Amino acid sequence: MHRIFCCYIASNAYDANRFVLYFMFLLIICFDMLEYLTHRVIDEEQPGDVENQLPQRTKRREKVNKLFGEYCANSSIHGVKYLGEKKRHWIERCWWIIGFAISFICCGGLIYKIFNKWNVSSVIVSFAEEPTPVWHIPFPAVTICPTTKINATMFNIIDGFGEVILQKRRPVNFSDEEYTVLNAVSQVCDAYIGEAFGQLGLGDNIADSSIVDLLKEAAPRLNETLYDSFFLNNKNYSCEFEEILTEEGLCFTFNMLTGNETYTESISPDYSQIHHKKRANWNLESGYNNNVEIYSPTTYPYRVAGSGADGDKLRLWLELTASSRENWCHGPAHGYKIVLHVPGEIPQVAKHFFLIPPLQDVSVSVKVNIIKTSEGLRHYHHERRKCYFESERKLRFLKVYTQRNCELECLSNATLQSCGCVKFSLPRDAAAPICGSDRIQCYHFVRDTLMKSSITETSMSRPCNCLPACYSITYDAQISQTPFDWNSYSKSLKMPKNESSEYLPTLFEISFKENEFITLMRSELYGPIDFAASCGGLLGLFMGASFLSIVELVYFCSLRLCCNIRTRVIQKQEVAPVIFSTSRKDKSR
Repeated sequence: MHRIFCCYIASNAYDANRFVLYFMFLLIICFDMLEYLTHRVIDEEQPGDVENQLPQRTKRREKVNKLFGEYCANSSIHGVKYLGEKKRHWIERCWWIIGFAISFICCGGLIYKIFNKWNVSSVIVSFAEEPTPVWHIPFPAVTICPTTKINATMFNIIDGFGEVILQKRRPVNFSDEEYTVLNAVSQVCDAYIGEAFGQLGLGDNIADSSIVDLLKEAAPRLNETLYDSFFLNNKNYSCEFEEILTEEGLCFTFNMLTGNETYTESISPDYSQIHHKKRANWNLESGYNNNVEIYSPTTYPYRVAGSGADGDKLRLWLELTASSRENWCHGPAHGYKIVLHVPGEIPQVAKHFFLIPPLQDVSVSVKVNIIKTSEGLRHYHHERRKCYFESERKLRFLKVYTQRNCELECLSNATLQSCGCVKFSLPRDAAAPICGSDRIQCYHFVRDTLMKSSITETSMSRPCNCLPACYSITYDAQISQTPFDWNSYSKSLKMPKNESSEYLPTLFEISFKENEFITLMRSELYGPIDFAASCGGLLGLFMGASFLSIVELVYFCSLRLCCNIRTRVIQKQEVAPVIFSTSRKDKSR
């Protein structure tokens, strides 16, 4: 019996279950020991003992009944003593057996429910005791992606998309260089354009790192997109924007960590990274160093001390020229895709952007969602607390663990496994080939499959298993906008009409909504002490038992049994010579 139970323990032991199963296993071992020792005493009894004349099974039953009677007479559990009294009528015994069984079943059922509550709902997310001020969190990293992917004034190849989509053929009168640029740009356009190149066999299965240079060369550059900028009431911060390559092509980011602090050594050397000289003195779990002032030149990522339009903010003047617009890559919707993200997080523009159109004055109030985790949950299994601490989950390519970074790396691994290549914007190593336009449809299939699996499967069975970070920050944008009367403004500047009509400016301002934000805290709702206290209360309510009652049961099944057996063996060793000598004298007579 105990061997079968050992197999059950090996397959089901998990956290708190292990203690309960081991204790039950110990009781079974004690009962097996009781049976074994009882047999041993009977086998070792002397032949001259009068008790040996009785059948062995009868003697064994008498010894067990005697020990059981001693336990019932001395047990602290209510009702047990009535079961061991020999003079009780059988009706009384049945009464107490039924009552004891009902109490035991009710107590066990309630303890099982409490155990499920402890095992499943042991963590709660509630409001923290104190709000978090804005100077304790970084200003969001701002990534700007123009919807214009080809500067029409430099590359007159826009009509090539029309020939591929409408006429289902390779563009005619295109040089090899122009067609190479068009093929590369198709990967950052709407999905149907890239898939059209692949279905017609106009692209390549595998590309090389030159696609990055082609996309940068074709797209509008920073000085053509950002006209002016203000941050912390200081001018000329445009140099703080860095070029970054995303799935939307060439974008520009502000307040993001440098490449050495974002990527590991496994990243490919030709992967697009950010290179600036500022070093971060902040991370998600510990925040900023206490000895660094808010406006210190060494503070990075940047942070602010106030909120609202009158406080510290980021204000941008973006410009788009009418002649550089094209209507094929993303349709007639023009403007800029904006992503607000944590400084150590890779922007995933297609999933988390909001769009601002040209000729608008846009104001964005940022609401911050902060979730922290108490240190008391660090010893919990990550599946129970539903999050990872920074030291628990290491990514292959990215140093900062966030749920979005994990999902991005998972998409890269799944694409390489299924398609044999990786999209140019995904993190990769030096040996991973870059997908050409013919493999973009495969990439879209893998991306959609991962998204569906995250909905239909449990967190542990998902291919990514990307739980949230135990310390997480997300930025929600509340947008308000009004038309920017550029015609009137350009007249006041006395600009020529033909020159003013060429520009389509956009004013964009970002600031925090409040000076403090309510923080959520992931903490322990029902811990081991609460579980033990609840079990003790139920045992006392239904059975009048306590921890010492369990110790008492173990005592009678182990120590008391061994001592009784030892005493009985010693007594028989002392009595046996006397009986043997008396029998010899009787025979001699």
